Amino acid sequence: MALMNGSSSQALLDAQLELWHTTFAYIKSMALKSALDLRIPDAIHHHGGAATLPQIASKAMLHPSKVPYLRRLMRVLAATGVFNVELRSSSCSGDEPVYALTPMSRLLVGKRSLSPITAMILHPTFVSPFLGLGSWFQRELPDPSIFKQTHGQTLWELADRDATFDALINDGMVSDSLFTMDIVLKECGDVFQQGVSSLVDVAGGLGASAQAISKAFPHVKCSVLDLDHVVAMAPSDTDVQYIAGDMFESLPPANAMFLKWVLHDWGHEECVKILKNCRKAIPPRDGGGKVIIIDIVVGAGPSDLKHREVQAFFDLYMVIVNGIERDEHEWKKIFFEAGFRDYKITPVLGFRSIIEVYP
Repeated sequence: MALMNGSSSQALLDAQLELWHTTFAYIKSMALKSALDLRIPDAIHHHGGAATLPQIASKAMLHPSKVPYLRRLMRVLAATGVFNVELRSSSCSGDEPVYALTPMSRLLVGKRSLSPITAMILHPTFVSPFLGLGSWFQRELPDPSIFKQTHGQTLWELADRDATFDALINDGMVSDSLFTMDIVLKECGDVFQQGVSSLVDVAGGLGASAQAISKAFPHVKCSVLDLDHVVAMAPSDTDVQYIAGDMFESLPPANAMFLKWVLHDWGHEECVKILKNCRKAIPPRDGGGKVIIIDIVVGAGPSDLKHREVQAFFDLYMVIVNGIERDEHEWKKIFFEAGFRDYKITPVLGFRSIIEVYP
């Protein structure tokens, strides 16, 4: 052990602690997944935001033989900040732990719940490819994406063929859009007002973002472009127009093109092609033309460890579709290669940013 020479016992134990903490990081994710599967946040919310173990067990419909194990799951969830725990005196059973929602777990309940996208990311279909990450690195390019290496087809091919998997993705993206657009419209709604009278949500799925924009700014005519099988599931009770098409072929004309969490799915050449089609579909800058992008700009925004880690996690995660998270230099190269002349990055969405790109 190279570290042994000259290291104090405490330094060795600290290093071991870090190693175990990283090794067991998947327990943290799987405990969260179990909480969602058992609807524990909803159980606590049902009891006014704080519940005892028996109350949680009853609402989660645990098998009686597993009730004693619930305390161990809740210990992990409390230790990792998903829930708070405090002891309350009970005349029947003495001190009893009571679990309460935290700001994080409050995001997992209610109409704007992020449970669907959290459940999507933690679904076995998404998790299992990363068990083969090491072997994927040993393969020569061009090769299948890590998703195809595991499942024999790309994520998009599986979504096209499996309605249940497609619904998992759509539900996840809708939940993220509802949450994100609330903040976007509150913090920088002027992005959609300055000369924008029409907008196309490119690869916008079921149109949660476009519907939010349309509701906030009724004067903006909003459309969603996506593939046939996605548009077929689009809601009908909305002012948003749904258009079946392919962003790699052409886009309908509008003042603004909107791409939320789209370009990070694709490589450099594909992004240039998509943005060239965007440029063809919008008027010049003095006519209100622009592209609005919501995506990660690596290195932008807060610089604390948690933000840096999440950006790094997403960057590696995107190998699942052969995608990538980009820093400003990489974004700039794509924009200019696609024929755009200027851009503006506004890092107001935590680990993500709003980017306005101008012809």
